[in-house]
Amino acid sequence: MADIAKMIEEIKTMTVVELNDLVKAIEQEFGVSAAAPVAVVGGAAPAAAEAVEEKTEFKVTLKNAGGNKIAAIKAVREFTGLGLVEAKGLVEKLGVIKENATKEEADKIVAAFKEIGAEVVAE
Repeated sequence: MADIAKMIEEIKTMTVVELNDLVKAIEQEFGVSAAAPVAVVGGAAPAAAEAVEEKTEFKVTLKNAGGNKIAAIKAVREFTGLGLVEAKGLVEKLGVIKENATKEEADKIVAAFKEIGAEVVAE
């Protein structure tokens, strides 16, 4: 069996033109193609285009207040401007903290709640 490390070292010293010739020679010799296979399905293209589109608005929801409920209430008040009773109700019901938040706002809210041990998701 040929020494693979020696082959790799030899390939590293080749120019782009030499590498192209090598690939063509291997393709011809073994009847293979170096091109990556591409599967095309009729309805897949629009779905793929939508997946690439980046989301700009997020709904931030409290999933678990964690062990420090008071800190969670304070954080809710900080990000929503709600009064004490409303913030307490939101924490107890695990509701939406902010709708239509930007990515930066959502990341800031998630980080703040994570720091106090609460679980928040931005969807």
